[in-house]
Amino acid sequence: MSTPTSPEAPPVRLAVIDDDPLVRAGLALMLGGAHGIDLVGEGTDGTEAAALVDRTHPDVVLMDIRMPVMDGLAATEELRRRPGGPEVIVLTTFHADEQVLRAIRAGAAGFVLKDTPPAQIVEAVLRVAAGEPVLSPAVTRRLMARAAGDPADDRQARRTRARQRFAGLGEREQDVASAVGRGSSNAEIAGALHLSVATVKTHVSRILARLELNNRVQIALLVHDAGLLHEDEDGSGDGRLG
Repeated sequence: MSTPTSPEAPPVRLAVIDDDPLVRAGLALMLGGAHGIDLVGEGTDGTEAAALVDRTHPDVVLMDIRMPVMDGLAATEELRRRPGGPEVIVLTTFHADEQVLRAIRAGAAGFVLKDTPPAQIVEAVLRVAAGEPVLSPAVTRRLMARAAGDPADDRQARRTRARQRFAGLGEREQDVASAVGRGSSNAEIAGALHLSVATVKTHVSRILARLELNNRVQIALLVHDAGLLHEDEDGSGDGRLG
């Protein structure tokens, strides 16, 4: 099967939503001529996201967080609720853990700063279009630490909900989900569980479908919310429930 970067693959259809005309112009200049990317539309506010997607059918939306009427977080939540909605990469000038965490929980598949080098933004768009979330393990750990700092009542409620959802997975799916939560790649999971990479990918797809999640980062956050990573680390559990 071809990937977005292979010669025979069609270009990734990209839309940009940002209220700053200079930023939009810069992104259009940077991304419009990038190999493997077709810039199909631009928007100035989150309120335009749904109509822009209906009109241009992008594979990926590069979404600013801070916009005046509807911010990028609300717009991301709206787009990711739509069947067959595009992937969303959150774009911002600052690193705000709380907002990035909300964006990831809403279904954003990536996060990049506006001062990210152009080649890395292009790579992020292509990776997300290929189904790979753009969030490094280091950033994921920061987000999980931020979530762990929430009030105890909130953490306990999230843990209860997460464990109820996690318990609905089969035993092998729980193993794979826990490995995803630890940041393991498909190849690493395959080696640890004595499975083929293709089988691991099938398990990940089933986990996403059963839990109604959008990407691997959301699986990792759910495993964290369920408290299973802590059990793995202190040796008191095997990353499963029951």
